[in-house]
Amino acid sequence: MWLDRLAGQSSSPAPSQPGSRSYSPAPRRTPSGLGPYITSQQRPGLTPRSSSLSLASTESSASSLLASSRRANGSTLKESSTIYNGPDPVDVLNALLGDDRQHGTSATKSAANSVSSVSSISPEDLQLEFDFGGLSIRELALSEEAAVNSVSIYRPQAAEEYDRDKAKFEELHRSIRACDEVLSSVETNLTSFRNDLATVSADIETLQARSTALNVRLENRKAVEKGLGPVVEEISVSPTVVSKIAEGHIDEGWVKVVAEIDKRATAHKKNVASAQGAKGLQDLSPLLEKLVLKATERIRDFLVAQIKALRSPHINAQVIQQQNFLKFRDLYSFLHKHHAALADEIGQAYMNTMRWYYANQFTRYENALRKIKLHSLDKTDVLGNEDTSRKGTVLSSSKISGPPHDAFNLGRRIDLLRTHNQSALSSYLAEEDQSTHYLEAPFRNFNLALIDNATAEYTFLASFFSPALNYSTISRHFTYIFEPTFQLGQTLTKSLVGDTYDAIGVLLAVRLNQHFQFELQRRKVPAADGYLNGTAMLLWPRLQAIMNAHCESVRALTTALPTRPPTSKAEQSKLSAAPHVCTQRFGQLLHGILALSTEAGDDEPVVTSLRRLRSEMEAFLTKYSAAFGSDKRKRERFLYNNYSLILTIISDTQGKLADEEQEHFEGLKTAFQEAA
Repeated sequence: MWLDRLAGQSSSPAPSQPGSRSYSPAPRRTPSGLGPYITSQQRPGLTPRSSSLSLASTESSASSLLASSRRANGSTLKESSTIYNGPDPVDVLNALLGDDRQHGTSATKSAANSVSSVSSISPEDLQLEFDFGGLSIRELALSEEAAVNSVSIYRPQAAEEYDRDKAKFEELHRSIRACDEVLSSVETNLTSFRNDLATVSADIETLQARSTALNVRLENRKAVEKGLGPVVEEISVSPTVVSKIAEGHIDEGWVKVVAEIDKRATAHKKNVASAQGAKGLQDLSPLLEKLVLKATERIRDFLVAQIKALRSPHINAQVIQQQNFLKFRDLYSFLHKHHAALADEIGQAYMNTMRWYYANQFTRYENALRKIKLHSLDKTDVLGNEDTSRKGTVLSSSKISGPPHDAFNLGRRIDLLRTHNQSALSSYLAEEDQSTHYLEAPFRNFNLALIDNATAEYTFLASFFSPALNYSTISRHFTYIFEPTFQLGQTLTKSLVGDTYDAIGVLLAVRLNQHFQFELQRRKVPAADGYLNGTAMLLWPRLQAIMNAHCESVRALTTALPTRPPTSKAEQSKLSAAPHVCTQRFGQLLHGILALSTEAGDDEPVVTSLRRLRSEMEAFLTKYSAAFGSDKRKRERFLYNNYSLILTIISDTQGKLADEEQEHFEGLKTAFQEAA
């Protein structure tokens, strides 16, 4: 029964099946384009109405449908029917139904023998697992039979149905033809695209071949250029270079062109020496010589013009040096290399010009400083003089009265060493200044301006003339330029300290000179050391002479004291244990020297002179205390008061020398403290 139902289902056309039919969940194998089975006899159990469906009509309708489909899509497939030669269906059913499904076997077996099939069931198919929705095979078969009985039996089509189906098939035919046309157009386009791709591929291959050839040519050209480039460059000069040398403005670009010509000329000399008889080198020699001569001529004219500019009135030489000389310092090296005699002449012209320039400028400045009023300290301002006069004068020989001064007190004069102002007083301000100063003021201003200009000039000479000239030659040039200026400075120093007795002022000048020496060492300007050493040789002997004058004045004061104490009571009553006036002066002078000798060593001349002066002062106080006669207490009180005053005055000084002096006078004070 189940096989007959399958045969009945396969013979009925697909469009006549209702949509509510339930199908078996088991997969069906339909390898061919025909139905799953084609039967040759009517399935038993059908109604008389369904018996009108014959095999012939079924085959004719199926064949007509296949033929029409073949005409529509142009297929050349042929029908083929295969007789079923598989295993016995009864055995298959027994395998499916089991032992309890044995009834109805004979009818099923007779129907199965007449079935034609296009496929066979293999043993592997029997191993598949089917989902029957929880139904047994019999229940599933009965449900299938009930569904088949409810299906409408095929009947012949009416004319209206045929026309409707015909229109559908014609529309389908037109759609298929349109699809064929579209596919044909797509095929044409794809064919054209394939041809275009082939053309592009051929073009790419051609380009790759050309690129490879060009790369090979480029590498060959680079190799040739690498080998021939330096040779060609050495034996050729660009017309632009020639035009620039002959007519171009002298600027940084012109300096670069001159450097290139120098390089070519140097290389040309080497090549001529190594490659004799080369035609290219022989042709290049006259051109290079002319270019070198032209460049030398233009450099000479340029440097001479700049040297003339230095002689202009009210000109700042350092501005011209920075802007017109140092920017073109390579030009002098080129000139010295190719025409040494001309370079020496230009260097000599520059040195003569700057020698005159500095001598003229500092002469004017020295005249302005000489107009400053200075305190005049002569031999009456020594330590042992009882009546020290107060005078003020200018640096000229004429003396005029001035404001009072203190020859022994340092006061604010030390601020000149501690100031951070590193600029010198201008000539205009020096001429307009109406105040009175000590000798260290003009000394500092002149020498500060001198070392600043000397530093600038030495730096310029070292930058402009090197490496054409060595540093020893540059130092000689510097000395030649500043020789009259240095002489002017030493003359000013002699006039300031030559006849003065201002020990504090001379020692201040010494410390300022030492400060200038340290500053030049820091700036790395050794050429001016000779001038500063000469200035020191002027200051130290004068300081020694002033200290000797103080010692002589104290010794003379000691000698003038009476050798015997006064015998009358009136004279003894006039004696006082208060500190002597010379003690006050000595304490102030000692304080000034110690404050200016904070970093002084034991080898300085001022140390020896100070110890001599201290010994003379102690001898004076000791002899003066003898005037108290047999009154030992008053004598010791007098000495205690004097030494205590000295120690109080120098108590704020620092340094090694100050510590020694404080310790010395502390010992003297302690020795006479009990009596006081």
